[in-house]
Amino acid sequence: MKTLLGERLHFDWKVVTITIVSTLLLMVDYYHRLTPNKYWDRVILYLVIPLVIILLLFRENPKEFGFSLGDWKAGLIITAIGILFMAPIIYYLGRGDASMHEYYRPYTAGLPWTTFLDLIGWEFLFRGWILFGYARKFGPEALWLQAVPFAVAHISKPEVETLSTIFGGFAFGWVAYRTRSFVWPFLIHWFIATFIIIVAAGLI
Repeated sequence: MKTLLGERLHFDWKVVTITIVSTLLLMVDYYHRLTPNKYWDRVILYLVIPLVIILLLFRENPKEFGFSLGDWKAGLIITAIGILFMAPIIYYLGRGDASMHEYYRPYTAGLPWTTFLDLIGWEFLFRGWILFGYARKFGPEALWLQAVPFAVAHISKPEVETLSTIFGGFAFGWVAYRTRSFVWPFLIHWFIATFIIIVAAGLI
């Protein structure tokens, strides 16, 4: 493909695929329901579909996209530190911010499995498929690149949470990048989401 200046553009077709498909999946999730349960929708959209593309279209091993335990020793340590660090922050925000109370109180039913289903695909999309797919082309810059759509996807949530997600998305990305696995940021995110609902709903 040539630009108006006559320069030829070269695209990495896998990066293009990841970018377009990820964007479309986020849009479909926002506008449509595929099953009676939105949590299963997210498993299908953000976990199953990317894995199918990796296997059948890219013809690669999902491990190359963080679908493994990776450096599990480092993962366990980082996850424990992340949970211990975030717990008091979440407790403070969940108890003290009215918008958090209002937003999260309706989500108590089915915990912790609802947050598990909600986030397992979500984390693979950002900290697996996008992060490692982009890292091949852009190196560590992929940490920030995957954090941008992650932050934008939080719009409509409480402002205090949304404003933090560009940095939280980078932090989750770093954990995945360091351990070569999306599992460890998923576990941290699962704890955060579950705990904040419990606190905001006044269950503790």
